[in-house]
Amino acid sequence: MAEIEKKPVKIVETILRDAHQSLIATRMTTEQMLPIIEKMDQVGYHAVECWGGATFDASLRFLKEDPWERLRKFRDGFKNTKLQMLFRGQNILGYRPYADDVVEYFVQKSAANGIDIIRIFDCLNDIRNLKTAVTAANKEKAHAQVAMSYTLGDAYTLDYWVDLAKRIEDMGANSICVKDMAGLLVPYEATELVTALKEAVNIPIEMHTHYTSGVASMTYMKSVEAGADIIDTAMSPFALGTSQPATEVMVETFKGTPYDTGLDQKLLSEIADYFRPIRDEALESGLLNPKNLGVNIKTLLYQVPGGMLSNLTSQLKEQGAEEKFYEVLEEVPRVRKDLGEPPLVTPSSQIVGTQAVFNVLMGERYKMATKETKDILAGKYGATVKPVDAQLQKKILGENAEIITCRPADLIPNELDTLRKECEQWIQQDEDVLTYALFPQVAVDFFKYRQAQQTKVDAAVADTKNGAYPV
Repeated sequence: MAEIEKKPVKIVETILRDAHQSLIATRMTTEQMLPIIEKMDQVGYHAVECWGGATFDASLRFLKEDPWERLRKFRDGFKNTKLQMLFRGQNILGYRPYADDVVEYFVQKSAANGIDIIRIFDCLNDIRNLKTAVTAANKEKAHAQVAMSYTLGDAYTLDYWVDLAKRIEDMGANSICVKDMAGLLVPYEATELVTALKEAVNIPIEMHTHYTSGVASMTYMKSVEAGADIIDTAMSPFALGTSQPATEVMVETFKGTPYDTGLDQKLLSEIADYFRPIRDEALESGLLNPKNLGVNIKTLLYQVPGGMLSNLTSQLKEQGAEEKFYEVLEEVPRVRKDLGEPPLVTPSSQIVGTQAVFNVLMGERYKMATKETKDILAGKYGATVKPVDAQLQKKILGENAEIITCRPADLIPNELDTLRKECEQWIQQDEDVLTYALFPQVAVDFFKYRQAQQTKVDAAVADTKNGAYPV
């Protein structure tokens, strides 16, 4: 038997972003992460995913931290490792489409503050919503990776994915990620998909999945055997459940094979030891819901990604309606079908999920439609793979509503200068205008907090100089 050519699989570590986003609602603080960075930097990861996604919002809203400052600290600490972020195409890290000038400036500042690889996706896989970010990343000499939001449904055939991959390569992407946010890609389907993609394009293929349905590790194994170049994993304390397969497990799986990662288990073990108490603390405080650690094969039916599951849990808890959890899960695929069968990934997952919650709690479907549901029906997020329900569209938007068919951002005039004027009193660094652009109210609350903290520090320094405290 001919010897298989050596092709070590590369590992992207997700513990500083997707792992804690999926399991503890993105609540790990910068202070908790920084002490282990030096050790993580020695591992030899292909990259560490540490920014973007929900980290930006959560840092400001819940942790009272500046996400840009977090990124700069990561950059200082990771001297040998590439830093990767997740970027929602024209939606950047927010929940609406932004003007091109804001997208371009955000990409520029992400690269300037230390991001090497920008993973760009669109919640509808509408390629028009990716172009500006990809072009901007190329201009900044950052690695532009485009993620295909993987999902199931009549429209999502092998031909669909191959055609999408070819268009992504033609667009100027440096690599492609199969972003399986709900753990829907089963092992032998992965073999078929990766084989087809490797034949169709010449750029690297990265696999990203979640353990929600229980098949993720096997899916990675079959993907790597079929030629996948990179896989996303999480250190074991924050792995499995709605997170990724465990880094150490995948390293051990490929040890001694042509796909051997070459990573050191002793070093990985030391890193795992560091994160374990943080996980245990999250369990004790209730931040980590044990529900999100199990396997739910019904995921294949509901197609609900990990982050969305934890959001639904907390939404229902707030309403005192936790017993409606499975009812809401059953409503999700129905709402998804009504809205043109989009992949369920931020922000479409939140839109579909929130609408499903309303439909169940109100006892009548679409008695109240959220603004975002209306926007999807009106084409403001782009083109859905299948047409939206025409009757629902008329019912909610009215008979004569204008539906957007062009790239939504074509209708958004440049907004950076306006945004800068709106928040100029708060600006302490160039990046503040971008923080404000994404989350105006949350940003202003944070800027006020930052100013108050600075005033306290200044007062303490003044007191010390005046001899109020011993030096």
